[in-house]
Amino acid sequence: MKVSNKSNQKYDPIRAAAVEAMILIEQGEQTDEAFLQVTKDMQLRPLDKRFMLQLINGATKMRRRLDHEIKFYLSRPSRELPIKLSNILRAGFYQLRFTDRIPNAAAVSESVNLAHYMTDRPRANLVNAVMRAAIREPAKVVFADRDKEPNKFLGDYYSFPDYFVKYALAEFGFDATEKLMQTFNSPPHVTYRVNFLKAKPDEVANLLQQHNIEFSYGRHLPEFIHIEQGGLPLQRELIDTGKVFVQDESAGLPVRLLNPRPKDNVLDIAAAPGGKSTYAAIRMRNRGRVTAIDKSRRRLKLIEENSNRLGIHIIAPVHADVEEFTGGKFDRVLMDPPCTGWGTAGKHSDLRWSKTIKDIESLSVIQGKMLRAAAKCVKPGGVLVYSTCTIIRQENDQVVEEFLLKHKDFEIDHSSQYYDESLTTERGFVKTYPALGHMDGAFCARLIRKNIP
Repeated sequence: MKVSNKSNQKYDPIRAAAVEAMILIEQGEQTDEAFLQVTKDMQLRPLDKRFMLQLINGATKMRRRLDHEIKFYLSRPSRELPIKLSNILRAGFYQLRFTDRIPNAAAVSESVNLAHYMTDRPRANLVNAVMRAAIREPAKVVFADRDKEPNKFLGDYYSFPDYFVKYALAEFGFDATEKLMQTFNSPPHVTYRVNFLKAKPDEVANLLQQHNIEFSYGRHLPEFIHIEQGGLPLQRELIDTGKVFVQDESAGLPVRLLNPRPKDNVLDIAAAPGGKSTYAAIRMRNRGRVTAIDKSRRRLKLIEENSNRLGIHIIAPVHADVEEFTGGKFDRVLMDPPCTGWGTAGKHSDLRWSKTIKDIESLSVIQGKMLRAAAKCVKPGGVLVYSTCTIIRQENDQVVEEFLLKHKDFEIDHSSQYYDESLTTERGFVKTYPALGHMDGAFCARLIRKNIP
């Protein structure tokens, strides 16, 4: 998307590109793709890139909160603003309310300049008036009573869609829901998974210490190292050399639950970009076979690239749909089907606006079909692990329980033999939540195919 310059007014191209990306995201584009589109012809300094991403992700996450606040300073708050104007105001209010290094005067002047550039003088004057009023009268903004209207309070204040607020309150209660939302709104950090084929955790830790990079080891998987700062530190030394792979610790849990061993014949379904496939291969000490199937040829190339960088040679990428796959029976099968991703809302700023309750319903049907197809690939006595990166019960427990009702040849293998009670449910499933540590929200279940004559 390109904007046309209607004025000779000076403007900040970094902020302009951020607003362009926000508009694309509101129109349905994913954040990463929107960022690439608006920056493809730009030469960005690292500092500019960080600021732009902060503005895009922050204003997108907090869209509902920002819109709520802006309306208190409009003469006609019920009137819908044009998309360019609304996103200029969102970006401006985000700088006023959620950044601490940008002076208020700079946030106002830059937003006004941007409005001159992207719209016209009357709208620029409106931006100026609204933002100055917001600085003068911050107390003018009010929120619903948290006790009387908890749904509206949480939705407006923490910026989440109504259906998710309703679900979370029913599932977790008010206090846990508020803590979950606070965590989702906090700046996300990355986790490095150490590649045992090329390095040891202590070696990576020592390098991080030498560069004064704070970190902590994974609580459940010690080869995962949580970086306590933004960005990708030591990318050349660690990521590019294949000594580490960027992966959340929660994404490693289902692989540990699968417990692949050297010489096993493993199937990974919906495998791209290969995070779980490569972790399985490393736990197998690069001995055996990992067949990684995916519907996307483009994404299968990512598995090849990641395998090559990590020094893995036992992964066989296969272009296939699990419902049509005829590759025989496997010792261990791992399936991570498409899901709403509601456990990763802290890292994907557009997710809370792009996913709907209809997506939950349609995806749960797809997940059930894929799980039934995956079951056909498991040998008698073999293991099937179902995992997602969502915290929605309909995509997790419900899918597995409905499967078990119709597949008496499978049973739950309780996860307590692999993880402590902080992760395991009474039923034997693994569940993680962002508010409980350095992990995304996730679910996984270990099923065994019975040896039935």
